[in-house]
Amino acid sequence: MNCPLCGTRRARRSCPALGQQICPVCCGTKRLVEIPCPADCGYLASAREHPASVVVRQQHRDVAFVAHAVRDFSDRQAELFFLVATTLAKHEPAALQPLFDDDVVDAMTALAGTFETSSRGVIYEHRATSLPAERLVAALKPLVTEAGRGLGSSFERDAASVLRRIAEAAREARAGDPSNRRAFLDVLGRVLARTGTPASAAEGADPAPPGETPRLIVP
Repeated sequence: MNCPLCGTRRARRSCPALGQQICPVCCGTKRLVEIPCPADCGYLASAREHPASVVVRQQHRDVAFVAHAVRDFSDRQAELFFLVATTLAKHEPAALQPLFDDDVVDAMTALAGTFETSSRGVIYEHRATSLPAERLVAALKPLVTEAGRGLGSSFERDAASVLRRIAEAAREARAGDPSNRRAFLDVLGRVLARTGTPASAAEGADPAPPGETPRLIVP
């Protein structure tokens, strides 16, 4: 029997999450990214204890990619980055309307424009061009707005900078893996699934200004 995920390789592993047999390649590459593996999965436990060298190299590349994205952020900006990144990784698009990196770029650009305009005292909603991006904006805007409640225009400028950096990172990931329309989202999924919020990636971020206490809480 062929693997139901790839349709080409022999299904040889029993997947407790899917309730069916899948191939070892799909088990290894889609684990915790497309497959919601339970904590007691033997293959998951074995991979965490003895990761293959190719997996280790991928993990290092992923963390380096995220570290580069937050390279010059203040504590507040880094926390906001991970708040948005976690939301992106958990976002569930509408049926038959998958979310791709291009939608992330579209949504981040529109939302950044809205916060930039607001920081100048003008209320104007910049709109995304795709429906999945619009839905992503609708999910993110109240979350970011609540995180910055009472912090004024300085937070709005920070939010705009972070959102534009996320758009830039999504473009870079897409350019580095042109065949994968979810290259950036896959990086976020792997990093957050493995380590939660990867605090190590924020090392080197600028400290918050004196007297400023970051208020963001990463779920």
